[in-house]
Order: sequence, then structure tokens, then C-alpha cells
Amino acid sequence: MAVEAVKSVETIKDSDGKSRYPLSAIHILKAHGQSCMQSKLLVGGFALSAARAAQGMPTHIEAGKEGEMIKICLLDMNLQRHRMGMGVTLQVIDPKEVERIKKREMDITKEKIEMILKTGAKVVLTTKGMDDVCLKYFVEAGALCARRCNRDDLQRLAKATGGALITTLADLDGNESIDVETQIGSCRAVQEIRVGDGEMLQFLDCQGGSVAKTNGASTILLRGANEYMLDEMDRALHDALCVVKRMLESKTLVAGGGAVEVALSNYLQDYARSTTSTREQLALEEFAQALLVIPKTLAVNAAKDATELTAQLRAAHAVDGGSHNMGLDLVEGVVRDNLQAGVVEPAISKIKSLRFATEAAITILRIDDRITVQDQ
Repeated sequence: MAVEAVKSVETIKDSDGKSRYPLSAIHILKAHGQSCMQSKLLVGGFALSAARAAQGMPTHIEAGKEGEMIKICLLDMNLQRHRMGMGVTLQVIDPKEVERIKKREMDITKEKIEMILKTGAKVVLTTKGMDDVCLKYFVEAGALCARRCNRDDLQRLAKATGGALITTLADLDGNESIDVETQIGSCRAVQEIRVGDGEMLQFLDCQGGSVAKTNGASTILLRGANEYMLDEMDRALHDALCVVKRMLESKTLVAGGGAVEVALSNYLQDYARSTTSTREQLALEEFAQALLVIPKTLAVNAAKDATELTAQLRAAHAVDGGSHNMGLDLVEGVVRDNLQAGVVEPAISKIKSLRFATEAAITILRIDDRITVQDQ
């Protein structure tokens, strides 16, 4: 599921033609109930933890004809009855003027709603509030609305649908307008479904991919027994997504399970004995021994005999014709070909780990003096 999720948000860059996989485009939604095995990926779709703002709104909106799309308006503003600004004082002589002022306030709100509906938007989502006056107009128009949505979720939804998060209706000319081409998103269908203890809005067949050489965004719906389990699944899934992203972007991999460290350790020990006859040989051999910490730690964490397994792994690498892909099978406690078994790691992560560890050791060894501060 992690591999399919990362591939679903592939973005083609400009001139170099290399693909990028932005993890921010993958929305992870957690819902209580069912087993973790019931988790699923919505490819090209998006799920939002929100419900309809009014019961009179439809629960399902789908484009009728082939090729038609449902338009989505995403707002970052309040949709409430217009009120005079703070500090504004009006002196009214005729009581009828008060009614005219109230009517004009209602008309301003109605004009704003009509401007949104004229874009053809059938779904309106906002991060702020939406009062009953505005909901009345949306219900009459047959639109589906949700209020107080998470801002980050709406930004991902904007990317998925090819729209934009609208913070103000004002344009450069001082008027109010909405650009349908750039600010309104689209998808094939929108429906409200019940998941666990609450409702969720599901957007199907989002059209972000046709707008900017990207597949928009995708959603992973995690199911679990309780909040603690869901949080742990979220952390584990994020680690998996990062590993897959590294692998796909670098296009290089190495065998896992301590195979790289043992191969480097054996190579450095042979190199130290055959090419150097000075004290540098000691440094090379100590570096080779330090690399064995990784397979030993892996074996200890798996409750295996670390000394025995490490010795078997070194012997497997040292024999003539031995494969550098031999690593640890931490389930059975044996040595195997991890490349053939599918246990791999991104090469770029391994290179950076070795480089940073070496630089840290060199930095510490360069320290000549130490100052100790004692409490009086």
C-alpha cells in the first residue's frame, strides 16, 4: 500500500525529466473501528474528515454525463451574514432606514453566495464558519457544504482537484470575482459516507493530474482499534513512505540485513593487511570492526545469538564466490541472499549514514582540550 501510494503522487519535473514524489500530497486519515488490515488506499481520490453542514443537503453528488465534472470551491473565509465593521457609527432619523440597512446586509451576503454558485460549484468547503443564512441559499441550490475543515487538508484537496484555496474574493481591480479556471477544482463524484464513529466526505476521480503534470493527491484510510494503535500505524506508515520515496527518486538500492556493512568490513580488513604497513592499518581495522555493530544490533533486537550470526555472515562473505548480497534473516535466524528475498534499502540512505558517522567521529577526534565546569 505504501508503494502504491507514493507512485500515485508522481510529479514530472521541468527539464531534467526526473520524477519527484511529494509525500505532502499523501493524506493519511485515521478512523476508529475494524482491523488494521481493513486500511485502504484511495488512488486519485481524497477523503476528508468532515460532514455536511445541513441535513437538507445531498449526501451524494455525481456528474451525469460522460466527461462532466463536479466543481469544488475551497474557501478560507467566513460565510456569515454581513455586519458593519467595528467603530462604524450610523445616525438614523427615519426608522425605515434601519430596515433598509438590514436588508442591504442580507443582500451583500446573498450576492456573495450567488457569486460562488455562478461558478457552477456544487461542493463548497470552508475552514471557517458558515451561518444558517448562508446555508439556506446553498440548500436551495442543492449544493453540498462543509464548514470548519482543516486548512492543511483543504490545501491537499486543492492540489488533488486542480483548484486553489481562496482567501478573499477581491481581485486586482478592487471588485469581487472568482477565476473558475484556476481557483475551482473538479472531480467525478462526491459522497458522504460513515466511517467508524463519524462521517467522512469522499472525493472520487480527482482531476489534479490533468492540470500540472501530477497525479494530484491520494488518501490512505487507516483503521484500528484505538487512538494509540492508529498513531503507531501512522508513524510506521510514514517511515515506509519515506523509504519508498528515497528508493524511487534515487533508483539505486542495496541488500539489507547487514549485508553492506559486513561486505565493507571484510573488504577493509583485506585492504588494510595487503596495502598498508604503517599504523594506518590499525585505523582501517578498527573502522572495519565498527561496521559490524549494525548486524550485531539487528541480531540482538531480534533476540538471536548476535555473535554466532555475525560470524556466519562474515564467513558467507569471505568464501570464494560468496555473494555480497548475503544478509541476516531475523525471523528464522539464518543467513540468506537478501536481494533475492526482497529485503533491500535505498543506497543513498546507506551512503549518507556512513558519511555522517565518519564525519562525526573525525570531529570528535579533532578535539584537543576539554573544559570542565564545576559547581561551587
